[in-house]
Amino acid sequence: MLKSELNAKLEQLWALTQGDSKICVAVLDGLVDQSHPCLNEANLTRLQTLIQGEATEKGSMSAHGTHVASVIFGQHNSPVEGIAPQCKGLIVPVFGDYSSRISQLDLSRAIEQAVNAGAHIINISAGQLTDNGESEAWLDKAVQLCKDKNVLIVAAAGNDGCECFHVPASLPTVLAVGAMDEQGKPVDFSNWGEKYQNQGILAPGSNILGAKPGGGTQKLSGTSFAAPIVSGVAALLLSLQIQRGEKPDPHKVRTALLETAIPCTPNDTDDVSRCLLGKLNISGALQYLIGGTVSEELETLETVDSVEASGCGCGGTDISQEPANPEELTPSEASETFTPTPVANTAPITTATIPTTRPTAMSNRVSNYVTASQAPSELAQSTLVYALGTLGYDFGSEARRDSFKQLMPGIEIDSTTVPANPYDARQMVDYLGANLSEAKSLIWTLNLELTPVYAIEPVGGFARDAYAVLQELLSGQIQAEDSTDYVERVSIPGVLSGRSIKLFSGQVVPVIEVYNIRGLYGWKVNNLVNAAIQTVQSTATDAQEEAIRRTLTSFLSRIYYDLRNLGTTSQDRALNFAATNAFQAASTFATAVAEGMELDSITVEKSPFCRLDSDCWDVKLKFFDPENSRRAKKVYRFTIDVSDLIPVTLGEVRSWSSPY
Repeated sequence: MLKSELNAKLEQLWALTQGDSKICVAVLDGLVDQSHPCLNEANLTRLQTLIQGEATEKGSMSAHGTHVASVIFGQHNSPVEGIAPQCKGLIVPVFGDYSSRISQLDLSRAIEQAVNAGAHIINISAGQLTDNGESEAWLDKAVQLCKDKNVLIVAAAGNDGCECFHVPASLPTVLAVGAMDEQGKPVDFSNWGEKYQNQGILAPGSNILGAKPGGGTQKLSGTSFAAPIVSGVAALLLSLQIQRGEKPDPHKVRTALLETAIPCTPNDTDDVSRCLLGKLNISGALQYLIGGTVSEELETLETVDSVEASGCGCGGTDISQEPANPEELTPSEASETFTPTPVANTAPITTATIPTTRPTAMSNRVSNYVTASQAPSELAQSTLVYALGTLGYDFGSEARRDSFKQLMPGIEIDSTTVPANPYDARQMVDYLGANLSEAKSLIWTLNLELTPVYAIEPVGGFARDAYAVLQELLSGQIQAEDSTDYVERVSIPGVLSGRSIKLFSGQVVPVIEVYNIRGLYGWKVNNLVNAAIQTVQSTATDAQEEAIRRTLTSFLSRIYYDLRNLGTTSQDRALNFAATNAFQAASTFATAVAEGMELDSITVEKSPFCRLDSDCWDVKLKFFDPENSRRAKKVYRFTIDVSDLIPVTLGEVRSWSSPY
C-alpha cells in the first residue's frame, strides 16, 4: 500500500471516527514521553509495572515506546497525527532504557495486567526469536486469557529478514504484522513463515513518522512501527461498532483484517509467502464489518446513534534496552527473554536516531533489569493474589548477604568451626528460629519451579506472626519427603502492592503484601490426598481408595505443573484454591472412580449464580472411562467466591453426565 494511499483511506475512516474513548488500547513497550506535544492531550494512563522512572531523551527504549505510542495516539493538528487519537491508551512499560530483554514471565504479567485494566487491543512491538514459534506455559496462558476475554493482541512479526518466528506474533489468535515499503512491497528485513500465513498481514513499516522523547519527530522503519498502525486501525473499527450501537468485538475485527487482506502479486515480490496472508485493506475490513462502502457509511453517519458503554482504566508497558555490557548478565535456570522488535535502517527527520539492533535468539541469561524504586501508595493497585509455589529467600545485595554471614553462627565439623553459609536453608532456618526479627531483612520469594515470581512482604499488626509462619514453612521444605513435617507446596494469599524489588540476580519481581497468617498454608500432595480419602473411607473399598488417591494426585499435580499460573486473575485464584481444598472434591470423586473413571480435564468458568457483590467461579472436573470411549463423561462442579482475600466455597457440589 502506497503511503499516499494509506493516508487517503485513513482520511475516509477519520471522517467516520477518530476513535471512541470507550475503546482501550494497551501499549506494551518502552517508557513513553507523555508530555510530548503530540501526546500531552491524549487520554493515556500509565500502569504501574516492574519498570520505574520516566522516559529519557537519550534512552533508545524510551524512543521506541514513545514512537509506537504516538503512531496510535498522536493528536491531530500536532506534529504526529496518530491513527486513533480519541481512543483510551494504557501505557504498560515492560522495557527500561538499560535492558532490551524481558522474560516471557514478565511479558505474561503485563498482558494479564492490561486485560484486567480493560484493554480491547494490546500492541506488542517486540518478540523473541524461536525455532518453531514455541513459547512457555506463562505466555500461552496469557494469550489464552486474551482469547477468552475477547482481547486482540497485535504483535510485530520481527525484523530478522528470514523465514522464522517471533513469539508472541506466531502464537494462535495473535494478529502478526509484517512491514511493507512505500511501494507496497514486503521489506527485506520483515520476517515470514508458515505460521504467519494464516494470521499475519503486512502494513506500512518504512520511514514511519513518530514522536521522539523530549520533543521533535523522527522517521523509523521496522515491524515495530507497522504493528501500531494495525492496532490503530483495529481501534477505529471497534469505535465504529460502538457508534453503530454494536458491542465491540476485537476477534471479529481480527477476522475482518485477515479475511480482507490483499494478496501480493508477482510485481510485489518473487516469493508471495513474504506477504504473509496479504496487505492491510482498510476499506475491505470496513465493508466486511458493516457492509457497504466507506462513502456509503459517510452518507448514513448522521442517522446512527451512539450507545453508552462502560469505560476502562487504561495503562501501558515499555520495553527495556540491552545493557552496554551484555557479558555481565547472570545465568538463570529458566529465563527465556524478549527483545523489542529492532529498528531497521531509518531516515530520521531530526538528527537523533535509534541505534539499529538485532534480536537475540532464546537466551538462558537473565535480563539486566534496572532497579525498581517503590511506587507511591496512591498508584498501588489492590490486585488480590492467591498463588501456589515454593518458598525461597534472597539477599538483594552482596552487603546484605555478607551481613548474614557474619551474624550467623559457624558450623562445627570435626571439631573445626566453619563459617556459616547463608545460602544453606538449614542454617538459615536455625538462625531465624533464634532470631526471628532478622526474617524481615531477607527478601522472601515465592517460586514456581526455579523461577522467583513474587517477593513476599508481611505488613501490618500480624507481620511478625507471618514471618514466623514463613520460617516454619521454609523449615518444612527442607525436611525429608517421608517426614510428617515435610512441606511440598505453599499457598500465599495477599495483595499486589504496586511495588517491585530487585533480587541479587538482577531480576525484578513484584511485591505481595501479606496482612495476616490466614491462608498461609504449607501442604504436601500425599497429606492432602490422605485427608481427602478420610472423607470417603466409610463407603470406599481399598481398591477405590487407591483409585481416588491416584486421581487426586493427578489433579493436584496438574494444577501445579500443567496449569501453573500467577494467581492474579479470578479464575486462577479459584483454581489454586481448589487445589488447596481438594478434600472437598474427594467425596464427589468416589462414585466416578468406583466405576473406573479417570480425570479428563479441569476447567474454570464464570458462575451464573453468585451472591451480591461477589466474584464467583465454577471449577469443573470432568471424568472419562478409559476403557469405553462411548460412555458418557461425568462432570462435577463446585463454586468458589474469590472476592475476598481468602477465597471461599459456596453451596453443594453438583454433578451430571455429559456426552462430550
